[in-house]
Amino acid sequence: MMKKNIQYICRECGEKFTKWAGKCPECGAWSSLFEQEVENSRGIGAKSMQQSAGSKPMPLSQVPTEHAKRLSTANPEFDRTLGGGMAPGSLVLIGGDPGIGKSTLVLQTLSAIAAAGCKTLYVSGEESAAQVKLRAERLGAAGSDMLLFCETSLNKILENADKIKPQVMVIDSIQTMYSEELPGTPGSVSQLRECALKLMVYAKNSGTVTMLIGHVTKDGQIAGPRILEHMVDTVAYFEGDKKGQYRILRAVKNRFGATDEIGVFEMTSLGLIPVQNPSRVFLPDGVSPGSVVSCTIEGSRALLFEIQALVGKSSYAMPQRVSAGVEQKKLTIILALLERFAKLQISNSDVFVSVAGGLKLDDPGIDLSLALAVVSNALNISLPPRSIVIGELGLSGEIRSVSSLDLRIKEAQRLGFEKIAVPASGKIPNVKGIEVLKFARLEQAVEWLRSATLPR
Repeated sequence: MMKKNIQYICRECGEKFTKWAGKCPECGAWSSLFEQEVENSRGIGAKSMQQSAGSKPMPLSQVPTEHAKRLSTANPEFDRTLGGGMAPGSLVLIGGDPGIGKSTLVLQTLSAIAAAGCKTLYVSGEESAAQVKLRAERLGAAGSDMLLFCETSLNKILENADKIKPQVMVIDSIQTMYSEELPGTPGSVSQLRECALKLMVYAKNSGTVTMLIGHVTKDGQIAGPRILEHMVDTVAYFEGDKKGQYRILRAVKNRFGATDEIGVFEMTSLGLIPVQNPSRVFLPDGVSPGSVVSCTIEGSRALLFEIQALVGKSSYAMPQRVSAGVEQKKLTIILALLERFAKLQISNSDVFVSVAGGLKLDDPGIDLSLALAVVSNALNISLPPRSIVIGELGLSGEIRSVSSLDLRIKEAQRLGFEKIAVPASGKIPNVKGIEVLKFARLEQAVEWLRSATLPR
């Protein structure tokens, strides 16, 4: 009896090994190796990506430059996330929690593009044609000329795509696709890698904009090997509570534009509607103790938001430290700085911090606003009306300069703010109509807050 050839594949990185191990030697993931039988795959695989029949190595200086016109999605927020529209031949991966709006967004986009005269193809591997039609009726897109194809066999999909030659094609979802040439069920590592490779080669050779909808794990990552994210040109994640009103589409990788660009959408009965002025969405109606307005940079956009803090007496032996929208480690460090330099006694108090609107921020420029929000609620003092706080905190209590400070100040002025607290070391642009308050130390900013208004 012929001995079977066995290999072990990592679910996270997709690397192959001849022996099993509890920890992947390549990416370090635990319990991620699974067993798979190796079959003869001679002649199996996607065709090579080839620009021309006579392609050969050439100096970079002699490579012809192509400036292909991007295709607009008819959605300004989606265009912004993609870097100014859809680049021909690009492979885009969109992920997010179930029910957050992935299929709704692409269905709306294809309907709008088809109405403009472009040929589009929507491939559904999870829903029947009747289900897609019902969803299109709810979105007001049932009369679209968009082509619909319900199929999970990738070979049949590519065969029909070669005949139709669409300008934009959507695969919903990549985990349901399979290739008959490989063993394994749809969604397995080998199937995902082969299907993604074939779709990448098809997109590059045909110039078709190809969008892949990807399932996510409990951790919020695209399900399957990370190689799936490496193969595509753009990776975008939906953020926000699916039960909430607003959604954020964030580009974490983009070969055709800036990373960390975001698009803000409002979920309505007619689908996702772009929000033209996101800063006003995340700003409070009034001032209250524990509420501070700050500004962060998302891609090329300055975005104003509200950060809230709640400090209360703890009834537990170990006080709680809970944060939503910011890292808990950042909150712990800031509380230690307030204890040391601002002499704020909160070691026995519960502290809860949240960024309004469901934003998730890792910008160091929000440190000072987070600290003043805690002080404001602990002392029951509100910041002066129409004021905004920007600054990074060092471990010695100094307030450090932040990037794109001029862009943040101009956005605050545009929205009618009158006072802005900034680092003293930063280069402050001359902006009329707004009072600039410079602070070099954390205790100086806390003293300004104490003297700005009387406790209620």
